[in-house]
Amino acid sequence: GLYTSPHLVDFRERIRVNGEMIPEEKVVRFVEEEREFFEPLHPSFFELATALALKYFEEAQVDIAVIETGLGGRLDCTNIISPILSIITNISYDHVQFLGNTLPAIAKEKAGIIKPGTPVVIGETNNNIEVRNVFITKSKEVGTSIKFADEENEILHSFAQAQGGRKYQTKNWGVFNGELGGDCQEKNTATILAAVQTLIEQGYNIKDKHVHEGIAKVCSLTGLMGRWQRLGNEPLAICDTGHNIGGMQYIVEQLASTPHERLHFVIGMVNDKDIDSVLDILPKDAEYYFTQASVQRALSAESLAIKAGKVGLKGVVITDVKEAYRKARQNATKDDLIFVGGST
Repeated sequence: GLYTSPHLVDFRERIRVNGEMIPEEKVVRFVEEEREFFEPLHPSFFELATALALKYFEEAQVDIAVIETGLGGRLDCTNIISPILSIITNISYDHVQFLGNTLPAIAKEKAGIIKPGTPVVIGETNNNIEVRNVFITKSKEVGTSIKFADEENEILHSFAQAQGGRKYQTKNWGVFNGELGGDCQEKNTATILAAVQTLIEQGYNIKDKHVHEGIAKVCSLTGLMGRWQRLGNEPLAICDTGHNIGGMQYIVEQLASTPHERLHFVIGMVNDKDIDSVLDILPKDAEYYFTQASVQRALSAESLAIKAGKVGLKGVVITDVKEAYRKARQNATKDDLIFVGGST
């Protein structure tokens, strides 16, 4: 079972068994049958989705469920589960209005998923000693083992391949290909390998070939989209869902190292992100197409253009996302690069 967020096109992307989305009739039936129970409680959208996912996984009798947190941590509604392993991928400034506005404060909230006797893997601490100590203190408090993936130095070398995807050379898992090509995947894969190693230590029978196949076919096995995803060639067009400062830093660096003449950047943001910090690190020499998603939280394309103008980013306002992408393709030559990103 796989429970993730957000969805990009279809709500059912969030809930999968063996890579297949939950059937529509299961969603409809859940709402019909459980409505009397949940309506008086006024649950959030995410709480309702979590209840649906857990009920569906129970019906399907899944052997393993991978449950991604929402905002993350202590008060997250996913925190009712008793996992076999807890994973905290990284700590960056996101959802600060709920989690706190310093990295140690955010880490403390995220550490709320660490449970007594359940091993925990930390993906990266950005060499922040205070953040590291938050996790060590919490794991000692509850009496469990902790592993820092970025201290295992498992990945010796990795690089994005011209045809897409990424190649890895590792200490203990050999050489293999990954279907996802984004630079951030090196740290994600290090976290995966540390997690798999922890599961093996718990007695799970996971072989090298299983890991190689899982990483090589991650999109086709899970339906994952929008992670440094290639939309077209000549001009090369890429989209990515990274939208906070942590994700956007990787994207900006990778755009700079991807060969191109001019960069066409289609961008939209929601109004509750740290938009100024994101705009501040975007390349000044790109041509921007300011747009907005058709959701209530979207910042208007005009407002985004004004904010962007203050940090020296220039471009056109096209409120419809599809039209903005079409315009970028129309303006680009075959040696240019088109990037579509921002909040999903």
